[in-house]
Amino acid sequence: MGTEIFNEQTAVPVDGTMEALISAAVKRTLDTAGFAHAVTLDIFLTDDDGIREHNRAHRGINAPTDVLSFPLLEYERPLEPIYSEADSDGAGGLLLGDIVISLERVREQAAQYGHGFDRELGFMVVHGVLHLLGYDHVTGEGEAEMTALQESVLTTLGLVR
Repeated sequence: MGTEIFNEQTAVPVDGTMEALISAAVKRTLDTAGFAHAVTLDIFLTDDDGIREHNRAHRGINAPTDVLSFPLLEYERPLEPIYSEADSDGAGGLLLGDIVISLERVREQAAQYGHGFDRELGFMVVHGVLHLLGYDHVTGEGEAEMTALQESVLTTLGLVR
């Protein structure tokens, strides 16, 4: 598994502890969901202005948000990707896609919801990875499935409310 983390902001300090939390959340999400493939994915840490640009360019919404996921694979069902050799990372794994997280939103939402920054950041990472694995929350059933997986991962990481 390869997770590259790119810090594109200065609003919130990023250190090795934060990067370790992000990597652990990615790994635990993949393990908990039971994704059977080695993967490569990129996580971009940005600010509200940066995520607003991504949101505007890719979704036509000119407003900041907390997390965006850009899956590279298509799925018939969660965890069942449709892929070819072109989707390989060249090292035996699959290219899952990118996640963009606004650390300003993480900080604000942690305060708003009354829990720690690490818990909110972990939630954003887990949520983003689940989208890269084909999960969505468009239907009530999909939302319930994602919520259960998210809470399971966060609990095992010790990131509780």
